Amino acid sequence: MKVTREQAALNRARVVETAAKLFRERGFDGIGVADLMKAAGLTHGGFYGHFDSKEALQAEASAKAVEGSAGRWQALIDASPDTPLSAVAQRYLSTQHRDNPGQGCAVATLGADAHRATPAVREAMTTGIRKQIDVLAAALHGGSDEERRHRAMTAYATMIGGLVMARAVEDGALSEEILKVVTAALELQPQ
Repeated sequence: MKVTREQAALNRARVVETAAKLFRERGFDGIGVADLMKAAGLTHGGFYGHFDSKEALQAEASAKAVEGSAGRWQALIDASPDTPLSAVAQRYLSTQHRDNPGQGCAVATLGADAHRATPAVREAMTTGIRKQIDVLAAALHGGSDEERRHRAMTAYATMIGGLVMARAVEDGALSEEILKVVTAALELQPQ
């Protein structure tokens, strides 16, 4: 049975969405093509009809994941224009985000993997990181464009570090403390 172009596009989108989630949960090397395709509800054999390689899928899935993060940030900022950094920090440094890496920030989950990945993956991450910095910098008040950009970079790096630390520790109370302390520190920053 031949698949229509529409169905092929839907299947590809489903694979990319599934990969974006599973790569964030397990890392690029934590899931193979066969298991990924199975999770997407498709056959392993169909993979190469959509992608040249697993690395090509990694790049597309990374782009999809970071694009989604930028969109979520923009929605939070739009809902809290007077306190954009607080709005983003509270959501980013939440227990829900900590406990659901497959739905969250690709930079926090895949940053170390991206460093060793293909140029296409690094390009996707670079584009996404720039977009998130730009979204946050545009929402901040006061100072020059360069100062707002630097504040956005600092806040983003601080959030990533806090989230990574909160996920790394086995002590639940310490994890919660890290989330709260880093959020409070960011809320004290100029909005």
